[in-house]
Order: sequence, then structure tokens, then C-alpha cells
Amino acid sequence: MSKKKFSFKRRIRSFGFAFRGIGKLIKEEHNAWIHCFAALCVIVAGFCFGLSVMEWVAIVFAIGSVLAAEAFNTAIEALCDFASPAYQEAIKHTKDLAAGAVLIVAIAAAVVGLLIFIPKIMALC
Repeated sequence: MSKKKFSFKRRIRSFGFAFRGIGKLIKEEHNAWIHCFAALCVIVAGFCFGLSVMEWVAIVFAIGSVLAAEAFNTAIEALCDFASPAYQEAIKHTKDLAAGAVLIVAIAAAVVGLLIFIPKIMALC
């Protein structure tokens, strides 16, 4: 832990680093593009179906969780590639676990979406 005194200037700068990371994720990671496209579709559907506040809360948390998981996965993969450019079974295992974590969160988000949207779609029939 750093023993530096608290500084608003440093805190504001740290937000800049975080936003730069989000920008890199969205700009450079193909899987993040897929997640963002899905999120956009869900947001549009949410407005079309007039979601309640609590439904929006669930959707926002689902979208945020998937994007955060993708960012963690990307960071883990980059660190693994830097630490061990050559193939190693332990690195493969680590990267597979990180990718699996994204898949778990994405499936959970899809279930949230289905629980919210299927009753609304069925009501139209």
C-alpha cells in the first residue's frame, strides 16, 4: 500500500486511467463489441417494452457485470501473454478459467434478460 497523502488531483487522474481502459476495451476487444451490441439491443428492447425501474436495475447490473468480466478476462490474458509468451499449460488453464468466468456471467445475464422479456413478449401474443 502506498503511504502517499490523499490527493484529489491523483483521484481525478485515476478516473482518466479507468476511462482509458474502458475505451481500449470497447475499441480493441472483439468480444466486447459483441457484448456492446447485445447490450444496445437489450436497451432498445427495454425502451420498447417500457421496463419498470427494478427491471432496469437488473438489466444494468447484467450489462455491467458482463462488460466488467470481459475487462478482467482481457487484463488476465494480457498479463499472461506478457509474463509467458511461450505456450505453458498453466497459462492456458488460467486463460480458460478467465474466459469461462465471462461465459458464466454472460449466461446469467441472458437468463435475466429472458426472465424479464419472455413474459412481455408472451403478453403480445
